[in-house]
Amino acid sequence: MRLAPSILAADFAALGTAVEGVSAVADLLHVDVMDGHFVPNISLGPPVVTSLRKHTDLYLDCHLMISDPAAYLPAFAEAGANGCSVHVEIGRTGELIGQMRELGIDAGLAVNPDTPFDAFAEYLDQIDLLLLMTVFPGFGGQAFMPEVLPKIRRVADEVERRGLPVAIQVDGGIDERTVQDVAGAGATVFVAGSAVFGATDPVAAGRRIREAAIAAGPPRP
Repeated sequence: MRLAPSILAADFAALGTAVEGVSAVADLLHVDVMDGHFVPNISLGPPVVTSLRKHTDLYLDCHLMISDPAAYLPAFAEAGANGCSVHVEIGRTGELIGQMRELGIDAGLAVNPDTPFDAFAEYLDQIDLLLLMTVFPGFGGQAFMPEVLPKIRRVADEVERRGLPVAIQVDGGIDERTVQDVAGAGATVFVAGSAVFGATDPVAAGRRIREAAIAAGPPRP
C-alpha cells in the first residue's frame, strides 16, 4: 500500500517546502501534466520535474494528460522522471510503451473512468503500473466516482490470476474514507492531492490514508 501525494494540490509558490513536508509519508510524488488539449486545463511540464529532482529522491510518477506524449517523453526522462503514465485513449499504446522502455523509465498506462476493461486488458503484461482514474482528468478536487470500483476489482482479479507485477494506482477524490473502497477492490497505490496538501498536518493526513488502506486491503470480496 503506497501513497502518492499529488503536487497539483500543493502550494506552487513554495513547492520545494511542500514536497519536503510530505516526504516522511510519501512513497511517490505524483506529477499531473496537462496540455489544455487532451484535458481542458494546463499545468506543469519537464522544467518542474527537473526542479523537483534537485530537491527530492522520491520516485517521480508523471501522469501525462497530453495528446502527444511521444514528443515529450524524452524530456521527462531527461528531467528525472522515474515513470510516466500515458492515456490509452490517445492510441499508439504499444509504441508509447516501447518508447518508455527505450528511455529507461517505468511504463504506466492511464485509463479514464468510462474506458472499458477490454480497451486496455491486452497491455497489462507490458506495463509496470495501471492508473485507473476515479474522476475525469483535468481538474483537482473532484468527487470520487464509485462506479469505477467494479473495474478496479476486475483488474485486480486479472493481475492476480496472471501473476503480473503491475501496480494498480487510483487517482481522483481519494481520502481516508474513499481509500477504503479502492483498497478493498484491489488498488495498491493511492494518489491524494487536497486530502494531503490541504490538511493542517499533511503528514498525519497521509498516515491516516495509508492506515485506512491497509485496514481495508485484500482479501477482496
